[in-house]
Amino acid sequence: MIASVRGTVETVRLDSAVVEVGGVGMLVHAAPATLAELRLGAEARLSTSLVVREDSLTLYGFVDDDEREVFEILQTVSGVGPRLALAVLAVHRPDELRTAVAGEDVVALTRVPGIGKKGAQRILLELGDKLGPARNGLPVAPAAQDSQPEVVDALVQLGWSTKPAEEAVAAVLAEPDSQRDVAAVLRAALLHLGGHARG
Repeated sequence: MIASVRGTVETVRLDSAVVEVGGVGMLVHAAPATLAELRLGAEARLSTSLVVREDSLTLYGFVDDDEREVFEILQTVSGVGPRLALAVLAVHRPDELRTAVAGEDVVALTRVPGIGKKGAQRILLELGDKLGPARNGLPVAPAAQDSQPEVVDALVQLGWSTKPAEEAVAAVLAEPDSQRDVAAVLRAALLHLGGHARG
């Protein structure tokens, strides 16, 4: 198993990045919040999980070993594959997910694209205490307004010009449910922009 990669960031896309390791460009799929931390031309280290299928080898990257562990545990739930597990982590940080599972918070899980009420209930049932308790206490999401500069910067790094990025974030924050963390605002802004990067 490839447990981690360290190297120069060559490319950052909407759902993946290419990290050059020993002269080899490795394609790593990751959540928006993880990709937002990467900078072109800079060195980066990602904890990774290699998913092996009959016709493919897919590498997934994470900010740390804890996030990777949560990703792998999520896949022990029936019906949850790597893409859905990554979608969960795009919306909830590991401790937020632990808190949601401990509190049997179905609503929090249904915020993840692809997870309905029944799927959320199955996840709660099958995960049980596998994730363990929150490691840093109850997470407190920053005010959505505070996340605006960080999200705009992340969108610019992903290929949009500043003005469309600012407009997308402003539109997201204008919605009634605007008290969300950076990862959630970034994800919503990506959806608002239509999922097409600009050069």
